[in-house]
Parts: sequence; structure tokens; C-alpha cells
Amino acid sequence: MEEYMAGRTPNPCVLCNTHIKWNSLLKRADALDCEFIATGHYGRILEENDRKFISKAVDRNKDQSYVLWGLNQDCLERSRFPLGNYTKPEVRQMAKDFGYEELSKKAESFEICFVPDNDYRGFLKRRVDGLEEKVNGGDFVDTSGAKLGVHQGYPFYTIGQRKGLGLAFGEPRYVTEIRPESNTVVLGTMDDLIRNGMMVYKVNPMKYEQIPDGLEVTTKIRYRDDGTMSRLTNFADQIGVEFFANVRGVAPGQSAVFYDGDDVVGGGIIHSSSLPKWE
Repeated sequence: MEEYMAGRTPNPCVLCNTHIKWNSLLKRADALDCEFIATGHYGRILEENDRKFISKAVDRNKDQSYVLWGLNQDCLERSRFPLGNYTKPEVRQMAKDFGYEELSKKAESFEICFVPDNDYRGFLKRRVDGLEEKVNGGDFVDTSGAKLGVHQGYPFYTIGQRKGLGLAFGEPRYVTEIRPESNTVVLGTMDDLIRNGMMVYKVNPMKYEQIPDGLEVTTKIRYRDDGTMSRLTNFADQIGVEFFANVRGVAPGQSAVFYDGDDVVGGGIIHSSSLPKWE
């Protein structure tokens, strides 16, 4: 909730895996005197130079490596992903062959597990007292600052959003910036979403003990992103990402995950959608 109130767009699955799910599973495993835990995530755990790291699953359509970047070495050491080398149809067939025909036909769910109706706006309203009264009625403005209309509250919008704005224009408009301090949402064109770099913090190195300065990787900024070639630069407590091609819709609060081929080099949280000025 704090992330939404700060004008950022978090990825609940990443935060859950990193801070809640694995800690709980390992505590339960210890209580049962179990050495390992196995989950149904589609990914693979590999090892190189005494480092465990996530690699993409065989089934690219189901690959979940993007949401697993936050796992530390202790978690990876004790985890097993038995589905990582199979496709989803193969897994369904195995379930059927083992006598679990009903389970093999179970529909997939893409909802946030703790928001059953998949309405995060309603979730925020229920969890933050007086939220609507606090944020309703802020301004939509264009990139020059001119007022375009009134919105329902900055926490209810995300970078790149086009639908549900409640305004009509002669051309598509997108959320390009969220300013929580003034309860303002900036709207612009698709070109206004273009970024050539970003800053990432809360970084978890995975394949290397420390991500090499100047490393060229493929960076994904959202789960269904194909990724963009980029160069990483280490700062004191953040990593600068310089894209080799323009990228649209960089959203602070979302995860940035760095890949070397199929392997997860590491990941972090997008802090800002621009690089500092180079001296």
C-alpha cells in the first residue's frame, strides 16, 4: 500500500516471493525437518562459480523467472522447481496420467492471490481509511502543465495507462507521470512515454556476487516484456540502466530484471525513469 501511496506501481508477486512466501515455506520446512522445498514455479535453478541463479523455464509462455529475481542464495540453495524443464501441456498430461484428471483441467488464475476480485483499487480503498476523500479530485495535466480534467486519485493510475481515464481526446493519451505530492497525474502521447534509461535500487545480484560494471544484458521492465539490450552502471546503492533502444512505459515501483541469455543476472526495483546527467 505504501508503494501505491508514494505514486509507484509495485509488483505484488515479486514482493511476496522475496519477503513473505519463501520465508514462510522455509520456516515450515525447518519445523518438519525438511531440507528442501519444491514449488510449482516455472523456472530452473542452475549453479556456476559457486553461485545459484534462476534461469528461464523451458516453457517460455509460462516462464516465471521475472518474479523470482529477489530470492537470495540461501533460498535458492534449498529450493527445487520440478516443473522448469516441462511445458504446461506436459504437466497437465502427467497429472492426468497419475489419476488427477480434474486437477489437470483446472483453469489458470492470473489474479493477485490476496485480491480475489483482481480489483486493487477496491483493495486500497478498503485498507486505507478515507482514501477517496484524500485523493479524489486531483488534476489531470498535460506535459506542459495545462489542466485537462479531474481524476479520481493518483494511487489509482499507473504509468502507461490509457483506458479508464474518464476523458476523451482527439488522440490516445497515456499516463506519463504521477506526482503524489500534488495529487497530479500527467497525461501525454505514446512518444512521451519513451525513455532511454532508468535507475534501479534494492538490487539483488544473483548470477554474480556483484554485478559487473558495464555489463551488457537484456533488461525486462515488466512480466510480459520481451526485454531490451542495455548496459549496467554501478552507483553507490543503485544501478543505472542505459537502454540501447527506446523503451516505453518505465514505471517506478515495478521490477527490472537483468538477463544474460536465459540466466537471471539479478534484479531490482525501478526507482526513477531517467538516468542522472553524466559528467
